[in-house]
Amino acid sequence: MLPFGPKRVSAFVLPICLQLGLAGIGLASNTQPCSAAESYAIAMHGAPALSSDFANMPYVNPDAPKGGRLTWALLGTFDSLNPLIVKGLAVQQIRGYVVESLMARGNDEAFTLYGLLAKTVETDDARDFVTFRIDPRARFSDGKPVTADDVLFSWALLRDHGRPNLRQYYSKVTKAEAPDALTVRFDLAGANDRELPLILGLMPILPRHATDAATFEETTLRGPVGSGPYRVAAVKPGVSVTLARDPDYWGRDLPVNRGLYNFDEIKIDFYRESNGQFEAFKRGLYDFRVETEPLRWHDGYDFPAARSGELIRDTIRTGLPDPSEFLVFNTRRPVFTDVRVRRALTLLFDFEWINRNYFFGLYARSAGFFAGSELSAYARPADARERELLKPFAADIAPDILDGSYRLPVTDGSGRDRDSLRTALKLFSEAGFELDGTVLRQRTTRTPLSFEMLVSTRDQERIALAYAGNVKRAGIEARVRVVDPVQFDQRRLDFDFDMIQNRWDQSLSPGNEQSFYWGSEAAGIKGTRNYMGARSPAIDAMIEALLAARGHDAFVSAVRALDRALMSGFYAIPVLNAAEQWIARWNRVQQPAVTALTGYLPETWWQAQDSRARSYNQGANQGPNAIAK
Repeated sequence: MLPFGPKRVSAFVLPICLQLGLAGIGLASNTQPCSAAESYAIAMHGAPALSSDFANMPYVNPDAPKGGRLTWALLGTFDSLNPLIVKGLAVQQIRGYVVESLMARGNDEAFTLYGLLAKTVETDDARDFVTFRIDPRARFSDGKPVTADDVLFSWALLRDHGRPNLRQYYSKVTKAEAPDALTVRFDLAGANDRELPLILGLMPILPRHATDAATFEETTLRGPVGSGPYRVAAVKPGVSVTLARDPDYWGRDLPVNRGLYNFDEIKIDFYRESNGQFEAFKRGLYDFRVETEPLRWHDGYDFPAARSGELIRDTIRTGLPDPSEFLVFNTRRPVFTDVRVRRALTLLFDFEWINRNYFFGLYARSAGFFAGSELSAYARPADARERELLKPFAADIAPDILDGSYRLPVTDGSGRDRDSLRTALKLFSEAGFELDGTVLRQRTTRTPLSFEMLVSTRDQERIALAYAGNVKRAGIEARVRVVDPVQFDQRRLDFDFDMIQNRWDQSLSPGNEQSFYWGSEAAGIKGTRNYMGARSPAIDAMIEALLAARGHDAFVSAVRALDRALMSGFYAIPVLNAAEQWIARWNRVQQPAVTALTGYLPETWWQAQDSRARSYNQGANQGPNAIAK
């Protein structure tokens, strides 16, 4: 039931029949289909949290001062300013800071969009179409207006020449048309995808007059013309990009933008090596870093600025599923085609030893892909909806995963757990392998079981070396190959590896991107995130089910069913769940008192007026999404 409080009455103009249904009032079976309703916002399920007269997002400081520079540091390099294509290594911050979408996310909600370039959105209960009406004030950075023609141009360009996920999403549109110069209507009949109106709302909009369709798929270091708050001001190829705030930005005073984009400049520096990147941070050469190495977070910040308080460390617990690290099997490689081999190799990973010796016990782990949330199926028995969804694929779902009794192995922490080794060797034997002295060989071909682990960071190397020691006890050779971040990214995109470590970040509203992560079609398309090469009818069907789900309970059941299909495939070894974000920043950067559900957001920060200043209203952090100091 929707909480129809004083502000909720005007919060979302729903069709009357849908309002009644959500309120629990029964409708006759011959009720006519709901008509469309125009609105300032759209939510995947239920109603937006903010009313139509909201002044600003709840996780910003609406009075944040403008000015100064934020210096950002990224590991790797770049050779393109177009993040919308496969080719090249692009600066991802171009999207959002320079190129805007029709609508903007509300970062305190599972999946809700509020008007940006599109002032309003209209759809029906079946979501068989969506209409966007463009704000007549919207302008590109060259002063030309944003029109319906630009939207149609962007949709067709990205459908035919964009990244694989964009092609996949936008090809579901049956028909697109512009009834007038500021209105675009997309026909979605037959897509059976209730998320698609929101996916289209997040479509980046490019100007037809300033975009060359013929060369769009080629890398470029020329800054694109966008409608966003920043322009590309300077480029040093492979080294840095500087974005300058557009003083004439059309959307500066929109409620959805109030308190955002406060720095006059955003400078993004690129570093080839992680230790050098950290040393640069200690010298104050950039303003903040997201720490991912527990050893460094635990004892690497013992230097004068950190002790004096000039450097601040924020530990943030988000409201999202815990980001999860995995050792990913590339099942395109013959060595990993048998699920029994993958399950046996999972048994040999000694998490307890690694967590104690490398990570100071800071981590836990889950076998699922939505850890720490209601969407996770791990250690939960399947409900009736899940069982019905998975019934056609019963042969592909492990019984202990279906009934919730499956648990990841817990070792004695010695690095030499005999029970796990014994169980793993039994599975290897069932898969046709046997020990020949100290080497595990395929029984008929006598081929040794061996593989290569591709890594690019110190943490990845340490985990890989520890795991190589684990599997060696079973007669398996795991070679560890260290490459630089640029080569690692390229080989990962090309699926040119046996095993890599990878992290998947999930939202509370998983949708179309799940096909990009695990869908059968994505397995054959380079540049997708289906690194494991999963080709499973069960996974594909569960993705379709979660996209078609209308109510929250049905949606949760569909996502949990997907989680069970993924776990049953043993496509990756769970390494750890990162339940917190670790952010270190110099105190010249200030942030709002309340953190968004999604965690840290640099676009909400601003420069301190006094170098001795501390965080804005620092002591006001309360609740599950607050920052722990």
